Amino acid sequence: MGFAWRPMSVRCPSGCPAWCCCSGKHHHFRILKQSIAMPHSSVSPNSKPNCSPVWLFCVLLGLLAVHTHAKDVLAVPQKVSASPDNYAQQLSISWLGGAATTFDLMILRTELNESVFYRTVFVTPNQVTGWHQWNWTSVEPLECTSLSIKIRSREGQSTSEWSSTEIFQGNDLPSNEKFQMYPQDRVVPVGANTTFCCIVEEGKLFGTIHYGATFMNVTRLSRRSYAFTAINQGPSVQTGTNVFCKDTLQSELTGAVVFVGYPPLPTDFVCETRDLTSAVCQWNEGRDTHLYGRRKTLYSLNKRNCSMYPRQKQNECSAAQWENNWTLVAANPLGQYSITDSAEIRHRVRPVAPHEITFVIQAWNATLMWKWKHNSYSSLALVCQVELTSQEHKTTRNFSGEGLRSVVVSGLYPDEDYSFKVRCGAQQNFWKWGDWSKPCSFKTKIDVPDAPDVWKYINRDNTGQVVWKPLTHRESHGEITGYEVTLWSPEENIQHTETVPPNTFFLPVNLTLITTFSNDNKVIATVIAKNAAGMSQPASVVIPLRLTDVDLAVSRAVYMDGGFPLFWKSDANATCGYVVEWHDALCTQDCPVEWIKVAAGNTNVSVQSANFQPGIRYNISLYSCSSELLHCWQGYIQELVPSSSVPQLLISQQGSNVLLSWGEIPLVSRRGYLLGYNIYISNGSQLKLLANLPDLKTRKYIVKGLSEDSYKFTVKAYTSAGEDTGTTVSIMLKPYTDWLILEILASLGITALFLVIVTFICYKKRKWVKTAFYPDIPEPKLPGDWSRTQGPLDVKPSPHSMVHIVEKSDWDSSKEVLVVIPEEDEEEDEQGIGDGPVDAYDPTSLRYYNQVVEERPIRPRFPDSSASSASSLDSARTDVTYTGIQTSGSSLVFQLDPQGFSEGHQPLADVSVSCGGGEGGYRPQMQSRAPSDGLGLAPPKSFQEPQAASTGGYKPQSSWQLDSPVEAEESGGLAPSLGSPTSVASTQFLLPEGGSEEHEEEKRQTSSSATTWFTNLMSSTKP
Repeated sequence: MGFAWRPMSVRCPSGCPAWCCCSGKHHHFRILKQSIAMPHSSVSPNSKPNCSPVWLFCVLLGLLAVHTHAKDVLAVPQKVSASPDNYAQQLSISWLGGAATTFDLMILRTELNESVFYRTVFVTPNQVTGWHQWNWTSVEPLECTSLSIKIRSREGQSTSEWSSTEIFQGNDLPSNEKFQMYPQDRVVPVGANTTFCCIVEEGKLFGTIHYGATFMNVTRLSRRSYAFTAINQGPSVQTGTNVFCKDTLQSELTGAVVFVGYPPLPTDFVCETRDLTSAVCQWNEGRDTHLYGRRKTLYSLNKRNCSMYPRQKQNECSAAQWENNWTLVAANPLGQYSITDSAEIRHRVRPVAPHEITFVIQAWNATLMWKWKHNSYSSLALVCQVELTSQEHKTTRNFSGEGLRSVVVSGLYPDEDYSFKVRCGAQQNFWKWGDWSKPCSFKTKIDVPDAPDVWKYINRDNTGQVVWKPLTHRESHGEITGYEVTLWSPEENIQHTETVPPNTFFLPVNLTLITTFSNDNKVIATVIAKNAAGMSQPASVVIPLRLTDVDLAVSRAVYMDGGFPLFWKSDANATCGYVVEWHDALCTQDCPVEWIKVAAGNTNVSVQSANFQPGIRYNISLYSCSSELLHCWQGYIQELVPSSSVPQLLISQQGSNVLLSWGEIPLVSRRGYLLGYNIYISNGSQLKLLANLPDLKTRKYIVKGLSEDSYKFTVKAYTSAGEDTGTTVSIMLKPYTDWLILEILASLGITALFLVIVTFICYKKRKWVKTAFYPDIPEPKLPGDWSRTQGPLDVKPSPHSMVHIVEKSDWDSSKEVLVVIPEEDEEEDEQGIGDGPVDAYDPTSLRYYNQVVEERPIRPRFPDSSASSASSLDSARTDVTYTGIQTSGSSLVFQLDPQGFSEGHQPLADVSVSCGGGEGGYRPQMQSRAPSDGLGLAPPKSFQEPQAASTGGYKPQSSWQLDSPVEAEESGGLAPSLGSPTSVASTQFLLPEGGSEEHEEEKRQTSSSATTWFTNLMSSTKP
C-alpha cells in the first residue's frame, strides 16, 4: 500500500518544529519546502533534549514519502471498449483501470459532441482478468447515432487523465446512406415509453414522423438522425402499431412496427381425470395479451410443454399419469406467470359420455341402455341425468347406481315423440357432470283417448249445440277417428246416437223438436272419442228442455294478471261443481263459446284464454253442473277508444242558440264502456271544450248565446282509453228573420185588432163619445144687428191676470150691448163649429172676432199691453174689458194662495163689476176645481159667483188655472184672470148669464172630471 499525500491540519507535539508532524496509522505527513534545507540557526541551544530524536525520525520518514508518491500517481484507464445489445439498447463498457474502483464515465453523441451520460461510478475490477465493466442502457436505440466514450479514474478529489476516446459507431455514418428507422419489431408493455429514431437518407431532408396516425415532434441527434418518444403506449392491434418517417418531398418512406401488450395472467387452473388414471388440466387464458404469432404466450405443465391452439380462451393440457400437485407456467416476451393446483384423483372424477345407447318403448314409459368406454367405471358409484325433450319442452330425471348402465323413464305420453341424452358424474365426492351423450329419439305407443270436455250452448229460439273441446295430442293418445254423441232421456229411457267426424266438435240440437217426443224436463248429452286403440270414457252434460228466463244483474269483470278474476257465493245445488262460460257479447246465435269447469267447493276462478282480444266485450256466465244459471259478468281485457265517431250528428239554429243532436254508437264500435260525450267548438286549429255529458242517455246539447258567425262543433265519445276521432258539423248563423217577421206581424195584428175594437166601440157610442169628450160650446151672439164691420182688435194680453175696469161717466146705456145667444140644437152647433178661427195669434197683435172661434188652443203670451188694451177698449166701444190671460187647460191645477189675496188683492168673487151703475153689468163665470191630488196640493177655495145686477149680463165660462207654480210666482201671486168678453188669449167663450139654469144643470151632469181634463187637454194644444 503506498502513501497518499493530502493536506492535514495536525497539531505537532510540544517542542517540535511546526514543519514536521507525524500523524495516524496511515503515516500521513506534511512536508514543507523549508524542510529540505534547514538553516542551522533554527535549532536553539535551549531546546529540550527529548525532541532531537523525534526530529530526526521525521526527516527520514519525509524523504521516504516523497519517493513513494512519485511512484503511486492515479492510473489512466486503458483499453476502453464497448459491446452493444441492440434489442436491450444496452452498451457493455470494459476497460483496464488498475487498482482504482471509482471512475468518471462520460458518453457523448459524437457528431454534435452533446453529453448523453456523465456519472461517477464505482466499479471493482474482475479478480481474475483485472478488467472493469459497466453496463449503460440508452434511451435511444444504439443504432441511431455514434457515441463517444471516455473514462478517468477518481480517488476522492483527485482524478486521472481521461482515457482515449472510444467511439461506438451508429448507423448514421455517411457510408450507410439508406433511409432507416429504429427500433424494429420491439415488444413493450402497455403504458411504457419508447423512443424511436429516423435516419434520413444521405442527401435528403427530414420531413415528418408518425406514430400510428399521430404526428410527432422530434429531437435532432445528429446530422441525419431524428428521434421522438411515444409516451404511455396503449395496446396495439394484432399486427402491431406502425411508426413511419418521410422526407420533405414525401418521396421516401421508412418505418418500424411496435407491439404493445400485457404479460400473461392465466386463471381457473384445475386438473381432473376422465378414466381414473390420466389427468387433463384446464385453465383460462385471462386477459388478452394483445400479442400473437411468435409473440404469443407459451404454456408448460410441470415443466412439460403443452401444444396450444392459437387464441383459445379455455385451454387444456394432458398428462398420462395423475400427479397430486400441478404447476402451470405461462410466458411471453413481456414476462411469465405460474399457477398451481393439487387434489386426489377420486375427488376429480369427470366421466366421459355414454355411448352405444339403446331403448325399449311402451305407451307410458321407456327403458334406456348404454355402455361405458372405460372399464374402470364398473366399480364407480355413478349418478346419471337423463334429459327428455318433447314438443320443445325439456325435463330432467336423475338416476344413481354403481356402474350404472340402464334406467327406466316413466310418465311419458302415448303417441309422443321424444329425444333424450344422458350424462353421469361420481356419486361420492361429486366433482362435475360428465359429457352429454349424443341425442337419441323415439316415439311412444298409442292408447285410448281421454274423455272429452263437453258443454252446451242454447239460443233464445230453443235451438242450440252440444259442444266439446278438441282433444290435444297428449289427450288423444293417438289419431282421433271420430266421436259418438248420444242424447238420452233418463226418465223415459229413450236415447239417440249420432256419429260425428273427427274434425267436427259440435252437434246441433233442437229442443222444440225433442219436446215433441219426450215429456221429460231435460236430456243428457254424452260424447265419446275414438281412436285406433279404442274408445274413451263418456263425458256428459245436462240440457234443460224448457228454458225459463232468469233476470240476473250483470256485474262488471275487471281484467288483471292475464285473466278475469271471478268470485261468487257457494250454491247448494252445485254439488258436482261449476261451469264458467264466456263468448263475444256481439254474438247472439250459435256463438263460439269457451268454458272452464270448477270443482265443487271452489268459489273463485281466473278466466284466461288465448283468444281474448282488446276492445271486445265478453259475456261471462256461471252455471251449476246441472246447467242452472247463477251469475253473469261483462268485461274487456283492454278498453280502446271507439272505432267510429258518433253517428247522425245534426245541427239546427234556434234564434241565437244552436241545437246539436246525435245518434248512439253501436256496441261493435264502442270497444269499451262509454263514459260520456265531449262537446267542442273549433277555435282555429284548436278545439275548446264546451261541455262534458256523462249521461249516455243525453244525446242533445244546446249552445246558447251565439252571435252571427260561422261555427264548427265536434262531438266525441270517450271511454277510459280516450276519445274517438270525433264528428264535426258546421253552421252559419243568420239573422232570425222568420221570428222577427212573426213578431212584427203579431204586433201589427194585435194593434190592428185593438184599433178595430176601439173604432167599433167608438162608432157604436159615437154620440156618447161626442157628448163626453167633445161637448158643443155655444157661440156668443148679439141680439140685434152687429153692424160694425168685423175686424181685428189689436189687444195684447195683460201681464197680470186681473180685471181692468174702465168707467165712463158719460156712458150711454142705449148703446148696443152684447146679448146672450141661445144655444142651438146639436146639429146647428156642428155646423157652426169649424167655420173659421176667431182667435189667432199674431206676432204683432191679437185680433178679436165676433163669431164662434175654432176649438184650437192658443198659448197665451205676456207682453206689455197696457197701451193697446186702452186703445182696444175705445175702438170696441166697450166699457169693460177682461184682459186676463187664460193658461192652457192641460196645465197642472195650480192652488190659489189665500195669502196672495190677502196681500192687497181681493179675490174676484168679492169684486162687484158694474158699468156706469146700470144693471147690465158683466161677471165672470166661475167653476170650482177638483183638488189636485196628484201633486198633493190643497184644493183652492171656490170662487163665489157674485149676483148679477140684471138678468141680461154675461159671464165667461172658465176653469182657469195657471200652467205651473212658476207662472204663479211670475204673476206675483195674483189670481188668474177670470176672463173677459174681449179676452184675446183665451179659448173660452162667453156664455149667456140668464139662459136658464137648465142648461147649466145639464152641463154639470154631462161634464165629469175626466171630460173636463180631456177638454182642457184638447183646448191647450198648440196648433
